[in-house]
Amino acid sequence: MIEFEALRHETEAMEEPLADLREALHIRQTEDEADELEARSQEPGFWDDPQEAGKVQTRIAHLRRRVTDFSALVERLENLAVLIELGDEAEDADLLAEAESELETLKADYEALRLETLFIGEHDENNAIVSLHAGAGGTEAQDWAEMLYRMYTRWAEKHGFTLSELDYLDGDEAGLKSVSFSVSGEHAYGYLRSEGGVHRLVRISPFDSAGRRHTSFASVEVMPELDDSIQIEIRPEDIKMDVYRASGAGGQHVNKTSSAVRLTHLPTGVVVACQAERSQFQNRDKAMEMLKAKLFAIAEAAQMDRIEDLKGNQMEIAWGSQIRSYVFCPYTLVSDHRTGHKEGDVDAVMDGEIDPFIQSWLAMKAGTRQNEEAAI
Repeated sequence: MIEFEALRHETEAMEEPLADLREALHIRQTEDEADELEARSQEPGFWDDPQEAGKVQTRIAHLRRRVTDFSALVERLENLAVLIELGDEAEDADLLAEAESELETLKADYEALRLETLFIGEHDENNAIVSLHAGAGGTEAQDWAEMLYRMYTRWAEKHGFTLSELDYLDGDEAGLKSVSFSVSGEHAYGYLRSEGGVHRLVRISPFDSAGRRHTSFASVEVMPELDDSIQIEIRPEDIKMDVYRASGAGGQHVNKTSSAVRLTHLPTGVVVACQAERSQFQNRDKAMEMLKAKLFAIAEAAQMDRIEDLKGNQMEIAWGSQIRSYVFCPYTLVSDHRTGHKEGDVDAVMDGEIDPFIQSWLAMKAGTRQNEEAAI
């Protein structure tokens, strides 16, 4: 059958990309590293340092998963070739539909694994700390910030990541003024660092009785969650600590005691807050982690070594500074202004389907880095 012949060609065309992916993922080296770490984990005294041992175990699991996922792709491609041959010989329409479906799934899984080759940042494997802030515009902007929060919550759920709310500040009438949350999972920061910047919404406002079109802005700040290998020295005298009661819609985030903590780093003006824990001391510790992550991110962006040289200047949450626009009317379109990638199904995007934007940004950054290295 002609349809089976076309499928056979498509399947054979996947062999070269898979071979390239094997090299890009360094499958042989990955297996060797996993074996070496496994041997190390069997040595006496390995668990004397539980924190370091835990990191090694996490690394082993990551390496093994990468090899397993790649091997599964190769096996599935071989099985698909057999299925196509059987279907062609029997001229079985049911097997044709099954083969077409498996090929599409195989391509999607290949793209998902290929994405790992684009994680070239130093901290891409880390968890992420994300903060959303509503821009000017009152209720309209605060509602937009809450919509973005829902979008990232849905995205995290789809990827099996754990999202934990750290701080939440209610909007005046609806939505939220700001929220900070952590996203834990493999390459969480590698995925989400593409989302940092100003996000713009264009829609007919549900808060405008005249039904006019409004433009709203919200900022997204993404930082890597740092481990103990990154040392950020913060002097106690440079920190101002305020305590307050947690707040939130419908009592969901409310505490009866002043356990929430806000830290201000006086030399830079950087402010962080945490109300996720019931204990003031636990919130202070988490806020310190957030402060270190934020100061590190600022230092890295400014390529500075000393905290004293930093300034905690905020991004302008307004027209002209947006990285992405979400248009709900007069048509539906989501456009990334850095990569040019566009999606017409705005409802799907707001339901967490943002991987195409992330992949386009990662591919762009990887291409830029390759060009820079070639020019050296």
